Order: sequence, then C-alpha cells, then structure tokens
Amino acid sequence: MSKLLYQPRYKCALAAMQTVQAIPGAIPILHAGPGCGAKLNGNQGTSGKFSPNIFPCTSVSEKEVVFGGNDKLRATIENALKIIDAELFVVLSGCTSEIIGDDIAEVAGEFRDAAKPVVYANTPGFKGNNYHGHDWILKALFEQYLAERKPRTQKGLVNIFASPPMQDPFWLGNLRELERLAMRLGLTPNTIFGYGRGARQIDRIPDAELTVLVSPWAGLESARFLEGRFHIPLLHYPSLPVGAFESSRFLRTVAEAADVGHAAVQRVIDEEENEYYYFIERFSDIFLEQRIMSKRFCTVTDAHYGIGLTKFLVNDLGLFPTTPFITDDTPENYRNAVKAEFENLNYGIKAEAVFTADGKEIQDGIRAIDFAGNGLILGSSWERRIAAEVGGHFILVAHPMIERMVINGHLAGYSGGLKLLEDIYTTARSQLAL
Repeated sequence: MSKLLYQPRYKCALAAMQTVQAIPGAIPILHAGPGCGAKLNGNQGTSGKFSPNIFPCTSVSEKEVVFGGNDKLRATIENALKIIDAELFVVLSGCTSEIIGDDIAEVAGEFRDAAKPVVYANTPGFKGNNYHGHDWILKALFEQYLAERKPRTQKGLVNIFASPPMQDPFWLGNLRELERLAMRLGLTPNTIFGYGRGARQIDRIPDAELTVLVSPWAGLESARFLEGRFHIPLLHYPSLPVGAFESSRFLRTVAEAADVGHAAVQRVIDEEENEYYYFIERFSDIFLEQRIMSKRFCTVTDAHYGIGLTKFLVNDLGLFPTTPFITDDTPENYRNAVKAEFENLNYGIKAEAVFTADGKEIQDGIRAIDFAGNGLILGSSWERRIAAEVGGHFILVAHPMIERMVINGHLAGYSGGLKLLEDIYTTARSQLAL
C-alpha cells in the first residue's frame, strides 16, 4: 500500500472488522476516526445477529490526538459491555490511534475479568490491507480468547479456514461446501463463521486433530500460530478446489492427513465424480463448440481465486491461461509459492502471474493479450468495461462486486465448478443471439 491505486481491489487492515462481524455474536469495537468503519464496512452483510452498521467506535477527534484516546476507548468498551448483547468483543485500532501511541492492549487487558470476553488486534491501515488484518484477528482470537483453553482432542474433528469473510463474495458458500466435502469423508468440520457458528466453535478449535487452511497465503500466519500453540497439525492447501479434478485431489489430501482409509475416500470420489461427469456429458457438445468462445482466458482476482479458477479452467475444461493478474498485494515472501501453483497445471501448461492491484496496469495488460477470438475474462466489476472493449466474455467473480449479489452461492467443490460453467456458457451463448 505504498502508492495510490486506480480501481483498488482491497481495503486497509481495519476493514477486517468484517472477519469479526462474520462470527455470530461477535462485534468489533473500533478505536479509529469517525467514518472509518462506515467507509470500510461495505454492503456484504454480517453474521446476522447485528446490523452491519452496528459497531461501537471511539470516533477519535483532535482532542484525542492531542491528549490521547485511552480514556475514551475505556469508556467505549464499558458502555458496549453494558448495552450490546454480544458474546465476544474485539477491539480494533485504526491509523490515528496507532500513530498517537494509544495502547489498546493495555486498555483491553483491563477487561479480562468482564462478563464477556474482550480481545484486541492492532489493525492500522498503514501496516497492511484487510487480508493481513484478517490474519491478525484470527491470531488474536487464538492467542487471547483461547489463552487458558486446554485441548481435549476429539477424533475426526477438523478446523477449516479459507478466504477472508466478505472480502471474498463467496466466502460463506465456499466454507459450507468445504464442510460438506469433509463430512463426506466421515470427519467433523469445525468452522467459526456464518449461521450456526460462533464462540462455541472457537472453543472447540484446540480440540481438533487437524487444521485445514484453504488459501495461498491469507490466514497462514494465524494457522501456523495455532499449530505451534496447540500442536494441531496444519494442512495448508493453497488452491480453492473448484470442479472435479481439484476437488478429488483435495479429498485425497485431506483424507491422507486425517488418516481416512483409501477405500472410503475413493468411494466418495467415485460418487461425486460420477454425478459431476453426468452433467458434463449432457452438455459436452456445447463445451466443444468452437464458435461460442475462444479457448483463452485471463483472471483478475486475488491469489485465492486466481489459482483455483485457473486450475479448474485448465484441468477440467481444457482452456488455455494467458495472464493471471493477482490483485491482493501478495507479500513478497509468498509470491514464489503462488507463481509455482500456476506452473502446476495439467498437460504441461503454465501461466506467468503478474502481481498488481492497479487498474491501469491491468487494463493495459488485458489489451495486450491475444485472445484469438472472444476470450474469457474473470474478474471484478472494474473489468467489465475492458472486457467489452476487447470483445471478451466477462464473468464477475471477485471483489469489488457492485452489480451482483451473492447470498449463499459458492464456487468451491464439484457443484461450484458446475455453477461456474453455467455462468460462463450462459454469458458466452447470450452473445450468439446479438
């Protein structure tokens, strides 16, 4: 975040307040300037218990900048505990409070004996974006909320984490599909986000036999902390499993890590693939029709979707990747691993990832691609115009997603791949009638 960006793809670290809001019964307390929360919250909804516009905030002003804001934060926490029926309060710091040196750890620590738990996470925007903030909040929960928790290992219990809630429009549907796949293996998935989850599921985290992180890098810092703190083995799966090929690989990988028998996992895979390919075969003539669209595509997404969608379109559909534009400001120490995923495609196919979040660079890069016809562009609302300019078919899959609402949709798993195919070929065929 060291320069101005045209058409930004992420927000500052404080926007990870959405990670808190995705936990039913949890609420963020912002120690930040007035307007920060309203600007960062977005319109993706919350866990359901609280309005997305309900979050206590100190609204730091000139007075706090001059004299310090610890007293105001203390009063804000006290009042929040009195009037808000939450199960968990998470104090988050913004840029202003960090710059003036307010100590949210000290103030939050004064409430360690409060009726409801109060934890804190330092999330100033100048330290990173909301992908980082998501990680810092999870680490705070693991380190503070679970500080006194003693593990009672439960056989077959598996923690599952994936992309940052609400930053990923499909976050909840994807989580539920990952849960479903784990249950098909006879495992008991444990997730903390969305309906029916919450503090009780956080309490169960230390009891798991395995933690599965489905993400290239976001969430990895906290997952590794969890592994070290409670000695829970970590399975880092860097690719969102979309479609049959990657979903079957995901099932085999999880089954091996969780010590599920080979015969059992193969039976599940056979059942899932048979149903999947039943639908593929029904519409195979359409998928093979050359005039519908070019066989070339590009993605403009974060690393999570860039890898997952590219593997699906290459490995399942036989399309050819051009340039995957990675827009999440992937940290330098993770970029080689992300690049390696684009070299791990079937048929020896490779793609060279470009890391940029600047809309001008992305537009120029797309204009330079030879799609050899009506290519496929998967990205955010910012890419709609450039897709029309180059005559490409456009699929909206990434943040910011302005003109599409995702309630419980998903792209993960076998069914997610089929749904994405519906979107792609509905868009491509609609152009034939024009």
